[in-house]
Amino acid sequence: MGPVSAVLSPLARRPIRDLPDELVSQIAAGEVVERPASVVRELVDNALDAGATQVTLRLAAGGVRLISVEDDGCGIAREELPLALRRHATSKIASLSDLESVATMGFRGEALAAIASVSELALVSRTPTQPSGFLLDARSGELRPAARATGTTVEVKELFFATPARRKFLKSDATELAHCIEAVRRHALARPDVGFAIWHEGRLVEQWRAAEPGQRWADVLGEEFMAQSVAVDWRSGPLRVTGRAGLPDFARSRADHQFAYVNGRYVRDKVLMHAARSAYEDVLHGQRQPVYALYVEIAPERVDVNVHPTKIEVRFRDSREVHQAVRHAVENALAAPRAALVAAQALAPGASPAAYGEAASSGDPGATSAWPPAPPAAAPAWTQSALRYAPPPAVGQPVRDLGLLWQPAAAGPVAAPLAMETPAPAQPLPAGEFPLGRAVAQVHGVYILAENQAGLVIVDMHAAHERIVYERLKAQMEAAGDAGLASQPLLIPATFAATPQELATAESCGDALATLGLEITPFSARTLAVRAVPTSLAQGDAVELARSVLAELAQHDASTVVQRARNELLGTLACHGAVRANRRLTLAEMDALLRQMEATERSDQCNHGRPTWRQLSMRELDTLFLRGR
Repeated sequence: MGPVSAVLSPLARRPIRDLPDELVSQIAAGEVVERPASVVRELVDNALDAGATQVTLRLAAGGVRLISVEDDGCGIAREELPLALRRHATSKIASLSDLESVATMGFRGEALAAIASVSELALVSRTPTQPSGFLLDARSGELRPAARATGTTVEVKELFFATPARRKFLKSDATELAHCIEAVRRHALARPDVGFAIWHEGRLVEQWRAAEPGQRWADVLGEEFMAQSVAVDWRSGPLRVTGRAGLPDFARSRADHQFAYVNGRYVRDKVLMHAARSAYEDVLHGQRQPVYALYVEIAPERVDVNVHPTKIEVRFRDSREVHQAVRHAVENALAAPRAALVAAQALAPGASPAAYGEAASSGDPGATSAWPPAPPAAAPAWTQSALRYAPPPAVGQPVRDLGLLWQPAAAGPVAAPLAMETPAPAQPLPAGEFPLGRAVAQVHGVYILAENQAGLVIVDMHAAHERIVYERLKAQMEAAGDAGLASQPLLIPATFAATPQELATAESCGDALATLGLEITPFSARTLAVRAVPTSLAQGDAVELARSVLAELAQHDASTVVQRARNELLGTLACHGAVRANRRLTLAEMDALLRQMEATERSDQCNHGRPTWRQLSMRELDTLFLRGR
């Protein structure tokens, strides 16, 4: 009881006094310097602001024993070196107007002073006009000449030696090294014009040479990222969003490959992260996390970077404008079907479909010398002008009860079903005519097998048709305008005890709730009543629905929540309206579905995020059967 009583007892009055400068700097260091990677980030920021074209990082013991950052920038003049280590001394801003339109990576003037207060720091720098460099020891204040080419070297030794309690919170050397590499990786993605090298214990562990943006992405994130991502380039008024967005199939279980930049500054901003995630909402399966590198260019005065000492958080003047721009940029990049690109990639460079046949025949005398067989002579051209497909009786049974969104074009006869016992002439398919090829069979009423230039395409017909119906319903909803979703009044209102935030949200977002088909009104001072719900969800849990929608409205922009809720309801309708498994389709119907997929946005995934089709190249098929070996 003794120690507890001592802690809880009131302290004797102490006089108010100024804190020593060193203690002030150490308090500031607690905000800026969390681990060696924090030091690396701040020092590389300064190097880039100095105009460096090459930055070299040298580490020992994961950065705990040594952090040395060398650059070839403009350097620091001899008389300014002592000022560089003072708190709130900087060359990057001089007035409030400068602070409101910061265009540099650093601006607070705290980093070097904070780092020097918890380590042994030495600064060596030389400007182009000086005959030699000068070294400043932060501990002693000694300034003396030193050999140095133009540029600056900041050497930090024994990090946290003055605050040993902080040092106990550091992880292993390998973990701290990984964080340091990640800090430089983030800079490397933003500045492809600058070369970066990382040495640890005298060994080169990472190096990225100055290159074009595409090559830098490949060097930092890997060739697979480039192959499994699409380019993003979107302009909306004063905003521009560029970069690369990973395909849904390339998503990961962790959100560790998500890079967002604002005017070249790496940030972890909720607006940007939510915007990117919302663009992937109906193409990702489960809790998978997208991969992307996105760059937002915005006027400096429209974004506040002076939010947190680490400068990793920002605040936008118009967050809704930024959210919409990022979301539309990623959605637009992911919208185009990728069938043609995948089919082209499946063909080996310089190899043609006929070459596959020749390679196969070399191992099997009975194999044909050309692949694949030609399609039927009368190939139908498919359009989307009507909601139902009514084939001639000769093709097969009508499909009016399926509610399919297919119809053959008026011109041209419909192809008859292929006869399996009658081989087609040995000619390749017309190049680029149909990326998903032509249907040849259906497996167990679930999958469609199609033949294209590259090999075999396997289509999940329910998932594919679900996406087609979903996109059609979304277009119809957009055409309906602000009418909103139809609602159904509840015979007995569902009441629930609401939090103050839920009460405030229900009162302020009545229009958004009405658009969603919800009517939520106060029942008492602490109770809300759900009086109407969307017609399609009349059998669901009204209270749970109301709570989830109110939580979304409280956290995000109302228009975004309305859009998300609409899409979820339309996805439910599409799932129930799509062609079901075990339904037998004719070849003409299968071909119609393939053509519709090629013309539908985001048709590579259903609205639950599952893939709708897969490509097996001839090379992969030959490998399965050991052909040519």
